[in-house]
Amino acid sequence: MEMLGRVPLFQGINSERLRRLAHISSERLFQKGEALFFQGRKAEGFFVLIEGRVKVFKVSLDGREQILHLFQGGEIIGEVPVFTGGAYPAHAEALTRSTALYVPRDGFVRLVREDADLALEMLAVLSKRLRRFAALVEDLSLKEVPGRLAAYLLYLSDRNGGGDRVELDMTKTQLASLLGTIPETLSRIFAKLSGAELLSVEGRTITLLDRDSLHALAQGEKVV
Repeated sequence: MEMLGRVPLFQGINSERLRRLAHISSERLFQKGEALFFQGRKAEGFFVLIEGRVKVFKVSLDGREQILHLFQGGEIIGEVPVFTGGAYPAHAEALTRSTALYVPRDGFVRLVREDADLALEMLAVLSKRLRRFAALVEDLSLKEVPGRLAAYLLYLSDRNGGGDRVELDMTKTQLASLLGTIPETLSRIFAKLSGAELLSVEGRTITLLDRDSLHALAQGEKVV
């Protein structure tokens, strides 16, 4: 109950609902590199990530990995196929030692049928996820890689309170995968943006020097 109570999705529900949800859940520990689930496997439950980081990704026919999203504590993973009764549409793997609560589909569907408020909360989460993936599709299909990078750095800045210094929360190889490119191309873009004094790079610390130009780049304008 204490773990579930820290998850934003469940913070508004009363203690009795939380108790019933905790009753059907089980705690699971994943080591770095361990899979939570595989693409194509039947979705018999979803995960509430308590601590750690998890990547959800697909692998192309030529073996290239495309990261779809990076999850951190407080987020829900793999809930969509639970409602449709289908299979997981992608792979999920722990990037760090992670703790999650596993919620089985049958028990959760039973609770949702009994509690309309819980169902509405889940709909809100699914709606946000849909908007996020719609933005990802737009970024990968309509924007050039520099624009995708600028948009992601501005997203990190906004998420951390709007400061000009952001810490990359992944390796540059993982960031390249998330942006739909390769590490060598990403390194060249970082160098180009640094040379144009739009940002500076010190390891994983990125300082945004020209937010207006980065915003313009994220919108698809030719800046550099």
